[in-house]
Amino acid sequence: MQCINKLKMIVFNLWSALQWYLRPFIKWFLRKTTQLCELQRICYGDKAGSERTRNVEKSLMLSRTRDVREIVSHLDNLVSERRFSPPIFREILDPSIAIILRIKKINPKLHPSFVGSFRRCLEQIWCYRSLLERVEELRRTQFDSNNDEHEEKLLLLWSLLVPDVELEARVTKQWQHIGFQGDDPKTDFRGMGLLGLENLIFFATEYPQVSSHVLSHSLHPKYGYTFAVVGINITSMAYYLLKDGSAKTYMFNAKQYLPNISLFHRFYCYLFYEFDKMWIESKPQNIMEFSVIYKKFENAVRTELADPASVFRINVEVDNI
Repeated sequence: MQCINKLKMIVFNLWSALQWYLRPFIKWFLRKTTQLCELQRICYGDKAGSERTRNVEKSLMLSRTRDVREIVSHLDNLVSERRFSPPIFREILDPSIAIILRIKKINPKLHPSFVGSFRRCLEQIWCYRSLLERVEELRRTQFDSNNDEHEEKLLLLWSLLVPDVELEARVTKQWQHIGFQGDDPKTDFRGMGLLGLENLIFFATEYPQVSSHVLSHSLHPKYGYTFAVVGINITSMAYYLLKDGSAKTYMFNAKQYLPNISLFHRFYCYLFYEFDKMWIESKPQNIMEFSVIYKKFENAVRTELADPASVFRINVEVDNI
């Protein structure tokens, strides 16, 4: 088995190298035969959304043209400086688009639809990169019980999930009712930092009926699980799907939104709701089956995200278990 894997890796590396060397010749041939550059062929031929934007991104990243590489570097710098924001998109992107039109010899009067499609792709690509920066910042921010804002958010989570019951104290076993492991929730946020808390609050705020539905499942006497701790595990899944690029399918197919922190939260809510469905349908014997079901769920999500046409929506189904 190890020899087969090594052989596969060798073949893959050889094929990748061959593609790298042949790419300029293939592009030249297609340009001559279609009278369109690669970016035009993508924007005209690929379906709007994940398929088109991913291919535009790939084309830009693989470009050997100095001006294109400088555009990519410039936009990346704007992201790292937190200056890539919707209010100034035209100011940021117009010069880059003008350079692309010039070096690719595209007449915007003859190809007005290309400009619009290409602009949307650029917005999605670098909004996604901005989102990565924002999510990473939240993940690295550890919950601080001495920070009043952090404490207020934690208490807000309780009031959203259990509005009719008051906390007896800040440190209390009551936290276990919503799925924290001990008397003080702060210890459970170590892995995902403030991101885990922000995800849970968004779920409870934007989808109160759904989150209440999921919480009720977590309290089931036979199939119950630790709601908050599982929620933080789902945060981890969402984070790594975003980081390795798998979540681009979800983000780029969300027609009404550009990738931002709100869209990441919605992605999280979808994952949590769907995991809960799989958990209940699996009828686990006990919580010890969590790792197996979690991995099965992650594999299913990755398979779905591998299809560029996938669109995720929360379809609420109220059941009695």
